[in-house]
Amino acid sequence: MTEHIFIDGPAETGPAVTLLKPGTSGGEIAAAGQWALIWRRFARNKVAVAAGIVILALYLIGAFAEFLAPALPDAARPQFTNAPPQKIRLFAAGPDGGSRFLPHVTGYSMQVDQASLRRSYVVDEAKVVPIGLFVKGPAYRLWGLIPMDRHLVGPVRPGDTMYLLGTDKLGRDLLSRLIYGTRVSMSIGLVGVCISLLLGVTLGSLSGFYGGAVDMVIQRVIEVISAMPTIPLWLGLAAAIPLTWSPLQVYFVITLIVSLFGWTGLAREVRGRFYALRGEDFVTAARLDGSGERRLIFRHILPSLTSHILAVVTLAVPTMIVAETALSFLGIGLKPPVVSWGVLLQEAQNVRTIAGAPWLLAWPAGAVVLAVLAFNFLGDGMRDAADPYDS
Repeated sequence: MTEHIFIDGPAETGPAVTLLKPGTSGGEIAAAGQWALIWRRFARNKVAVAAGIVILALYLIGAFAEFLAPALPDAARPQFTNAPPQKIRLFAAGPDGGSRFLPHVTGYSMQVDQASLRRSYVVDEAKVVPIGLFVKGPAYRLWGLIPMDRHLVGPVRPGDTMYLLGTDKLGRDLLSRLIYGTRVSMSIGLVGVCISLLLGVTLGSLSGFYGGAVDMVIQRVIEVISAMPTIPLWLGLAAAIPLTWSPLQVYFVITLIVSLFGWTGLAREVRGRFYALRGEDFVTAARLDGSGERRLIFRHILPSLTSHILAVVTLAVPTMIVAETALSFLGIGLKPPVVSWGVLLQEAQNVRTIAGAPWLLAWPAGAVVLAVLAFNFLGDGMRDAADPYDS
């Protein structure tokens, strides 16, 4: 007996066909690729999307640091040493006794305790410093190329004080230095991960695909690197940097030092997956179809490792950021005049500074914590979205 099954409407055929936009006349069927399916699943994870927006904002802040910073990072005003943060106020007293809309900050009045000779700042309500958008300020070169003198936010009258996050021991604006430090710290993590990704995927693929002597040599190198104590080795390599090198040279050397020890975990994961997949039916079929070794590696096996690679890469970026911050905090990484989050934290090492100016520790440390958490949440979301076994 033959059973006839009647299907009302168009039928989906094949594993890669997904009903995306049903229409009124039977429906429209389109094939969604791997990346489209990954993006749709990632967009449903609101925490990962929010983390991605935070990371994108941090990189945009670093890219346009000169425009976003109210002042130059090295502009010192000793008369405002360790000045506390100023609050933005939207309304000010008008000439008729009422209030008017005027975004501003209030100025400082300095007082000296004659007994302890300590200097303190009090808010002076009589000093009103109007602030605005796209104001004229200190001249700079955007990306070192375009001469400009406009800043996103700043005092309307050049020369007035506006320290939204306070100042350091030399009277430099902490907000401007934090923005400039975002560029250095975030770019070190990105460049370091790119180097680690290249080394880890390349050596891991070769080790798992070929096996034999190639695998033995690569694995012994990984074991030697993994057996080395990371922090003492970083300290030794960073201390070997000549003092006569320019800040740019030191920056690239620190990036290389941080990335040289971050690829071993990814290489071992890629090697293990290659060992498991190189004998699968789809790899054998591709080999019998005439695919060369390069096509087998990059076209057939590596795409199946997307979830592992994305997870490792996104989780490696905060490791790079913390490593740079730790080296600079210990005084053997980046040094002034380079501005990074680690350099800013180095200025808050003693208890006296933390007690008198806690903002010097709170804001740079908060930036590091925010970046690390955002990358962790983004990595979890991307790993779940790219997992081919997730239902």
